[in-house]
Amino acid sequence: MFDSLRPLVKSIVDSHKNTEEKLQEICNLLKEEIPHYDWVGFYFKNGDKRELKLGPYAGAPTDHTIIPFGKGICGQVAESNENFVVPDVNAQDNYIACSITVKAEIVVPLFVNKENIGQIDIDSNTADPFTEADEHFLEFVNFEVSKIL
Repeated sequence: MFDSLRPLVKSIVDSHKNTEEKLQEICNLLKEEIPHYDWVGFYFKNGDKRELKLGPYAGAPTDHTIIPFGKGICGQVAESNENFVVPDVNAQDNYIACSITVKAEIVVPLFVNKENIGQIDIDSNTADPFTEADEHFLEFVNFEVSKIL
């Protein structure tokens, strides 16, 4: 499944649309094509503030448009610069619930010139769905996205 999506992600990145439209298209593609991706969004560092700001996303609306560094899974990734896979969100102390239906989450940092400028965040309503293949695919997505930021 991921192999068939890679060229589609590349074609979106290479398209003549603006950056916001490209990011939105990537979110829509991943949410539509990957059964266990129920919410897909990008968060970006909010200027010089130690917080993340919600960018384009696909899925249910969220109240979490600003996330302080260190808070929740996204805020922890902003500080650790490492992928964070959460097989069971209920087992996480520092989890910010977006929806009662969310069972698992994966967050992969997005680097530009070796600086963590944001991340892709995936929520799943399926328990423990994420594998190394998801991590590698999302790293690929972020690498492609980094070319347009």
